Amino acid sequence: MLRLAELKKVIDRWRGLEKEAKYITEIISMESEEEETSMGEEIRAEVDRIASKLDELEFQLAFSGKYDNHNAILAIHAGAGGVESQDWAEMLLRMYLRWAERRGYVSRILDTTPGEEAGIKSIIVEISGDYSFGYLKSEHGVHRLIRLSPFDADHGRHTSFVLVEVMPEAESGADLEISPEDIRIDTFRPSGPGGQHMQKTSSAVRITHLPTGIVVTCQSERSQLKNKEYAMLVLRARLLKIEMARKREERNKLKGEHVIAGWGNQIRSYILHPYKMVKDHRTEYQEGNTDAVLDGELDGFITAYLRAGLGKDDD
Repeated sequence: MLRLAELKKVIDRWRGLEKEAKYITEIISMESEEEETSMGEEIRAEVDRIASKLDELEFQLAFSGKYDNHNAILAIHAGAGGVESQDWAEMLLRMYLRWAERRGYVSRILDTTPGEEAGIKSIIVEISGDYSFGYLKSEHGVHRLIRLSPFDADHGRHTSFVLVEVMPEAESGADLEISPEDIRIDTFRPSGPGGQHMQKTSSAVRITHLPTGIVVTCQSERSQLKNKEYAMLVLRARLLKIEMARKREERNKLKGEHVIAGWGNQIRSYILHPYKMVKDHRTEYQEGNTDAVLDGELDGFITAYLRAGLGKDDD
């Protein structure tokens, strides 16, 4: 039923666009040459709008992954380097939230661990919207920042690394099943800020998946039930990502391709000193307006990644 609803939504988009195009064609054919000239600008603007919409829909046809139309679970982890990397992690969080906002997606923070001085150590965000995983899967990897440090009294040049994980949100029961015998659930008092209520009750939840050893912790909510719900959401996404990686590795072995284990590839550099540039090392796409990129203008990088076919096997 979920698949049927998704297909119906796609068909409705294309049929709606077809009706708009027919309407414009009829107006043009009905108007006399003089009237057409007076309406020319209005018609051209409408045609441009339809063409832009058509281009986006055609681009979505490039999504071939089984889970491309799922919501995305985004996990951001600061690397070694203390406050520098933690501040960089918070900058990346803002970048993705701004990108999601511009696309009309809904973002929800599932769990966060703040830094001691500034920034965040790690954070998990759910981004909901059409093809959000299909778009964001291009962001999975290590992001490098080079800048003059605002935390260094000497304003020295620092390099910081942050890992971004992108996982498709698994539909419970449809994509995978988790047996109750395979998980252990522990509750504890949350640490960090949150007020007296959160620190005096055992509202935080830790779920351990025994067969894989994956541990997911959630302590952002005051409700233990909510924390458990979010932790299960993240656990299902992590297990689904592992299953996708296993299938991809099997395909690569059958093709005779060399398989590189692990995620540890630096995918993009954000250089703020001595010059300004953001460069993707997989596609060679680059932007000189670093402020715009850090403010969420990522579509150029995402489009270059998808048009290069780099994410076509992520199914």
